Amino acid sequence: MSEVMGNNAVSEKQVVAEVQKLGKTYHVGGSDLHVLQDIDLTFERGEYLAIMGPSGSGKSTLLNLLGCLDRPSRGAYYLGGQDVSHMDDNELSAVRSERIGFVFQSYNLIAQLNVIENIEIPLFYQRVDAAESEKRARELAELVGLSHRLHHRPMQLSGGQQQRVAIARALVSKPLIILADEPTGNLDSESGAEILELLDGLQQQGTTLIVVTHDRDVAMRAHRIIHLLDGRVEKIEHNGHKENH
Repeated sequence: MSEVMGNNAVSEKQVVAEVQKLGKTYHVGGSDLHVLQDIDLTFERGEYLAIMGPSGSGKSTLLNLLGCLDRPSRGAYYLGGQDVSHMDDNELSAVRSERIGFVFQSYNLIAQLNVIENIEIPLFYQRVDAAESEKRARELAELVGLSHRLHHRPMQLSGGQQQRVAIARALVSKPLIILADEPTGNLDSESGAEILELLDGLQQQGTTLIVVTHDRDVAMRAHRIIHLLDGRVEKIEHNGHKENH
């Protein structure tokens, strides 16, 4: 898709992910629980999106589907132009490893491994050459400001530093999208602000960020805010302008 700008300049927009009529239903106690219904969203390269909504609105379910941690009950999910909706477990595992980076509220680092080793984990599963793996991990450790902590283990790091390791790990496989679930939820205000600045910088370099948050201040940094209510997109804010659904 291209958009004509002034003076005949053309800005190319690349769609990296798209969901069409996405739905998820769980069968509970003999009845159907419709957690997500008819979700239509497009995610472009270098876009920063926030997902908000009250508890039970479907945020976590949508994040699980976008992260290929679960399959939709209906609809389609295209990631990098490929429909991943009906892939088997092995195929989904490969997609998660190669195309998606995850940043969790609780960091999910391995306590026995140092900074470099934690960052390298996704590349181990992809069987990347050891020298190349370490090279990438060192470059990303420097990018997130941890080049002086390469051999420290998680318990020797502050919460903000642990989250920096998690962000570097999410980036190491050069994914199409980064999914962040409450990335500043366990941090003090100063560390949280530093992580948000880091995410802003990544987005400006072309990384596609999808952040689930309860924090309005965090969401306001995004290009679009997707508001969910009762499993549906209630409205979308574009830089403060609301689009009702």
